[in-house]
Amino acid sequence: MPPAHDLVRGPWRAVLVLGVTQILAWGALFYPPVLTVPLIATDHGWTAAFSMGGFSLGLLVAGLVSPRIGAAIDRHGGHRVMPIGSLAGAIGLVALTQADHPLGYLAVWALLGGAMAASLYDPAFATLGRVFGPRARPAITALTLAGGFASTVSWPVTHVLIGAIGWRGTYLVYAALLAVVAAPLHAFALPRTRAEAEPARLVAGAQAPPMLPAKGLAFVLVATAFAAYAFVPSGLAAHLLAIFQRLGLEPGTVVAIGALFGPSQVAARLIEFFFARNVHPLNIARFAVAVLVLAFAALVALGLSAPVAALFAIMFGAANGLVTIARGTVPLALFGASGYGRLIGRIAGPFLVIQAVAPLVLAFVSERLSDVAALAVSAGFAIVALACLALIRRPRS
Repeated sequence: MPPAHDLVRGPWRAVLVLGVTQILAWGALFYPPVLTVPLIATDHGWTAAFSMGGFSLGLLVAGLVSPRIGAAIDRHGGHRVMPIGSLAGAIGLVALTQADHPLGYLAVWALLGGAMAASLYDPAFATLGRVFGPRARPAITALTLAGGFASTVSWPVTHVLIGAIGWRGTYLVYAALLAVVAAPLHAFALPRTRAEAEPARLVAGAQAPPMLPAKGLAFVLVATAFAAYAFVPSGLAAHLLAIFQRLGLEPGTVVAIGALFGPSQVAARLIEFFFARNVHPLNIARFAVAVLVLAFAALVALGLSAPVAALFAIMFGAANGLVTIARGTVPLALFGASGYGRLIGRIAGPFLVIQAVAPLVLAFVSERLSDVAALAVSAGFAIVALACLALIRRPRS
């Protein structure tokens, strides 16, 4: 653990600041639509598909602008870029409460997509890469521990706020938190220092660890692996519990099974932080996706029952917890800290695009084919991700 001085005045202050702002950003921008979109659709007389399509558009825009956001953090620092994301998010949420026309509604979600690209994990990872350089891995892991509680906080709070002040009032509260808490923390509390791309001093006779070029086959495999993986949590987050219920599980049992996902994420990240910090991030990513593939295999081999569904949720949550860390640490370990922000943005682009379309694709497959086919499609994307990770070859010293 870092000394107390580093938590207040040193680089680890970035982890404390981003830990708070990640909970606010995810809780205000990403998680509420599950609860608010049905209410928005009812208020405006729109279909649920169109209303949720606004959120998908936001994720698509986030994917398109992420490379530019990462490059901007490389040049100017998270303390200059991320406040803009928080303020854009606040403006977008206020505008969302007033958007009565379908085109205006979509335009607001496009703005919120830009805000997400400058507020969520990818810009936070880029900021930590700029502050810590090659030694950013423990900081990235620690940040994901804080971020893992965002859904745990957001969904109950959103539910209570909606009951008390409606969905519009809820979004106004979240807009105020982004503008008054997150933006100032980003602007004034994030460290402004930049770490050297490589350790400043090396032991006599030692060499810097070899890195792969951030282009060519290795980069394509990394980007494809994370993009293929993105389909699984995005698609299943929208449909898994409903699929389990349609396949015969009781509603109360399904809710209890869903509650296992979050703690499993956090538990896996804690294990990685304390016991696997010397394991190469690429091997962590391979292990995590292999666990997910085995979870799908368990559904096939054992058949769906409450215990098997619970096992699936635990394995899925643990895998997702580790892959979230790997999204930040694998590029750092393979390609180095130089230009890390832009690199993270380039990887985030296809990740967010696939994340945007996955719920729509799975809905189509479930309706036109079957729920089993939807699970099979998700498993196929997991297998593609695992194959890409297996093909990556680490540089040799």
